[in-house]
Amino acid sequence: MEYQRPPIGTLTTRLAALSAGVQPATIRDWVRRGLLTRCGGSPKRPLYRVADVEAARYAAKPTRAGQRGVKAA
Repeated sequence: MEYQRPPIGTLTTRLAALSAGVQPATIRDWVRRGLLTRCGGSPKRPLYRVADVEAARYAAKPTRAGQRGVKAA
């Protein structure tokens, strides 16, 4: 069950994805990679701060050889 309205200044995974213009899986990937931190909620329904989502959206994303769109040197 989604929150009717998350607390002011926070976003659910779905709303964070809409805000950043990415898929919800990308938000979960940013968390896994340490680019975004949860600020509350529950393990299945995390919440994120709006400012943290925006910072993650514009953060430099590390790349690896073999990743899509990256040519090996």
